[in-house]
Parts: sequence; C-alpha cells; structure tokens
Amino acid sequence: MYQVDLNSDLGESFGRYTLGCDDQIIPLITSANVACGYHAADPVVMETTISRAKAAGIQVGAHPGFPDLMGFGRRNMAVSNEEARAYTLYQLGALDAFCRVKGMKLQHVKPHGAMYNMAAKDYELSRAICQAVKEYDPELIILGLSGSETVRAAKDLGLRVAEEVFADRAYEEDGSLVNRRKEGAMITDEELAISRVIRMVKEHKVTSITGKDIAIQADSICVHGDGAKSLAFVDRIRKAFQAEGIKICPLKELV
Repeated sequence: MYQVDLNSDLGESFGRYTLGCDDQIIPLITSANVACGYHAADPVVMETTISRAKAAGIQVGAHPGFPDLMGFGRRNMAVSNEEARAYTLYQLGALDAFCRVKGMKLQHVKPHGAMYNMAAKDYELSRAICQAVKEYDPELIILGLSGSETVRAAKDLGLRVAEEVFADRAYEEDGSLVNRRKEGAMITDEELAISRVIRMVKEHKVTSITGKDIAIQADSICVHGDGAKSLAFVDRIRKAFQAEGIKICPLKELV
C-alpha cells in the first residue's frame, strides 16, 4: 500500500490579525507545521494551535523562519550559519514549551518560506539548521523539499528525514519550486493538482514547468489552509487518495 503524510502550515495568525482557517483544516491533515513567532504567530496563537492539534489527534512540528514578521518570512535574508542555527534553536524551544505543557511531543521540523527555499539550495545553511535540530532533539524528523540540500544535510547528520512535495506549486527542472512571482508558479486547477500528487506518490515523478518529467520523492504533501477553496481541496485530495489506495498517516509512521 502507498502511504503519505498530509501537512499544513498553521498557527500563522498574529494578535488581532487572523490568517487561515486552522480549526477547520486541522482535522483533515496528519501533521501540523506550527509557526514559532519569527515569521508569524504569537504566544497565544502558538498555544491555541497546539491545543487544537492535540484535540484532533494530529502530530505537531515546528515551523521556524527568519525574523521577518512584516515580510511573513518570505524575504531572503543574509544570515550567517551561526545565526541560522541560533534562530532555529530559539524557535524550537519556544514552541516546545507549549507542547510540553499540553503533553505533546514535537514530531518534526520544517523551515518556513525564505529559510526553506534558501536552505533547499544551500548545503551549509541546511546543515546549520539541522545541527540545531540534532542538538535539541536528535529524534526529530526533518521535513524538507524533495531532493534538496536540506534532505542531504539531514541525512549526513544522521537525522530522520521526510521529503516534501507540493500540490499547488509548479517545479523547475532542478526540483526547486517555481518562484511565486513567475507566471504558472501556482497550480490553480484542482483536477490537475490532484492528478499530479497521485503521480508523485505512485510513480515518483512530476512534470516540471518546462514540460520535462523529473524524479521526486513524496513522503509528505503540503496543503495550504489559507486559500478560499483550501478546505474543499484538502477534502478532495483525501477522497482521491482513498480511491487510489493511498493511506494517509503521520510522518513518524513513515520514516
């Protein structure tokens, strides 16, 4: 049987500003990537998200990013490897405090936004992030872009690794995500998105934006919870997987 994790980036509201529909998306996924206060979230939002995840019986992971609230962590930053390690460690500790109080254990770590995309192509940056994870808890799973430098660095450090794919993003020939500013970067056709992820899981292939098939490993699929049609889309993915004999389960059961 084919198996895959469904993850979503959550807990990204801040103060009086609400982003996404976490309470509705959480019951539909198996792993939640929770913002840790740098790119989004605040202590109350973090605690609320952990509580919701526990109530739904899903796994929780840290979603550390660059210290860039105004830019939502999507702007590249020039940081040293030492800073990247410290930023990651700081955010892991912050989120884990709420997990411990709620009787939850962190399952994984997935970098956010610019940190995620920069690390995917930068081995040393990835190693710094992974080093922080290893020092904090070597049992944590690194969730990184399929075929990326993040995956390579995590494996080199002996960490458990899960490779991630995206249902609604286009790919370059090198396996990186197409920049959001480029035309065609987002997959808006739901039928196409679903057929693409099924192929990723079953055939380990995806068609790049240039039309070339590339190899890909799909341990986890990211589904965004802040779009107008996100809930219906996630529900459709779940039903399609059931019809295709694809079991949905958390990362800790896969790697």
